[in-house]
Amino acid sequence: MFALSHPGGGRLTARARRLPLLFPLACVLLLYAFAAGAAHAHGIADGDKGYIQEITGVHFLAFMYLGAKHMFTGYDHILFLFGVIFFLYKLKDIGLYVSLFAAGHSTTMMLGVYFGTSINGYLIDAIIGLSVVYKALDNVGAFQRWFGVQPNTKVATLVFGLFHGFGLATKVREYEISPDGLLANMVAFNLGVEVGQLLALATILIAMGFWRRTDSFLRHAYTANIAMMTCGFMLIGYQLAGYSTL
Repeated sequence: MFALSHPGGGRLTARARRLPLLFPLACVLLLYAFAAGAAHAHGIADGDKGYIQEITGVHFLAFMYLGAKHMFTGYDHILFLFGVIFFLYKLKDIGLYVSLFAAGHSTTMMLGVYFGTSINGYLIDAIIGLSVVYKALDNVGAFQRWFGVQPNTKVATLVFGLFHGFGLATKVREYEISPDGLLANMVAFNLGVEVGQLLALATILIAMGFWRRTDSFLRHAYTANIAMMTCGFMLIGYQLAGYSTL
């Protein structure tokens, strides 16, 4: 019988995963909402892009705001972050994994923008979708069940963080930022990204805190991760379809 395991030591049998009708319905609605917004997960608003193209020099607060907005509304980043902390209960563990993710995406975002590294946006976003699929599979114990191995979750979080950073860099370059004050503005944008990540993390932790206090958490954990994995596959499919049209 398939069982879901997690760092806390709990196991979820197939019988325990039988869900009320309303929860699968909620998952379907979540998938629909994700599909509707997938095209805009990293999109640059026309107003933001026009403003950035018109200014030169250092604009710390403006770029910090854009970084926070970009991260907080980035569905793929939030999905991966949700998967990373899904079975983490201790604040020190949450802090460690979030720090690894932040170190990864901050490094490649800064370097990618500063040195003008170009990676096809569709392909990098497909890899980001793959990171969501990976984390969902890891959460349901698929790697141990299928291959008898457990990937190093810390290394995986850092590595996928690097790819997420390349995704950020690719989208930031769409702003066509003036080279005047570029480094300071990128530092501001990166700080904004971290602020957005902390806001998203706080929202997730509050919601998860209430959910974990209920008996439904373990019953619904498997389906929640399958829904997350489905979102990842949808993102991969959308991005590869876009790439095929180039």
